[in-house]
Amino acid sequence: MNREITLLKLGGSVVTDKGGSGAIDHARLAEIAGVIAQRPEQRLIIVHGAGSCGHPEAKHYRIQEGVGPENRAGVAVTHEAVAVLNRAVVAALRANGVDAVGIHPLAGCHADNGQLICCECISITQLVRLGITPVLHGDVVTDMSRGACIISGDQIIRYLAVALRAGRVGLATDVAGVLDGGAVVPAITRDTVRHLSIGCSENTDVTGGMRGKINELLALADEGIESHIFHISRTADFLDGKDHSGTIVRR
Repeated sequence: MNREITLLKLGGSVVTDKGGSGAIDHARLAEIAGVIAQRPEQRLIIVHGAGSCGHPEAKHYRIQEGVGPENRAGVAVTHEAVAVLNRAVVAALRANGVDAVGIHPLAGCHADNGQLICCECISITQLVRLGITPVLHGDVVTDMSRGACIISGDQIIRYLAVALRAGRVGLATDVAGVLDGGAVVPAITRDTVRHLSIGCSENTDVTGGMRGKINELLALADEGIESHIFHISRTADFLDGKDHSGTIVRR
């Protein structure tokens, strides 16, 4: 069954105004939910980024530098910011007829030195078996070395894809794919990535932006699982297995 699972990542920049402060794009969420609702046969797990709901809070409290008594209040503040967005994503899906439920990584994931090392997957797999779409998100989680840290949606995508041996992995973004000199790079491997000029997000992003995304996806490719990066408007094409004119990251 696991080979039939599709992992879909919704970038934070497509569900929020990432340059703003917590503005959720409800119209875009409704549009995405409508596309997903039209494909009830899909066994989907959705992961969304935090966008402007979480990154500013994490930066303000310096979560990525480690958490102790002086900034521990930031754990609750940051988590609540991304939880608000998660509730909005789930609500949009349910309003369009998708049986979706939010899952917060803070309750089931653990990291060490900023890297996700374990995530409770049994309940996620069971939800998919029941025809329910789990919706996870970038979040603050406990960390063995730092006390707590931020894990990106891209880290979660990588972990789940390997743990569940997902059949397909797609990342919907606000650009047409990975860009180099303004042009879409059709495919990326470890051999070709060194020749590309890939920048980080210009907005507040404590998880590394596009370069951090590519690093996670190359690690996923090392496991034999390719991934697709495409513009959010091409989500239907990805779900239908059609050409999305984006970027494929492969071994």
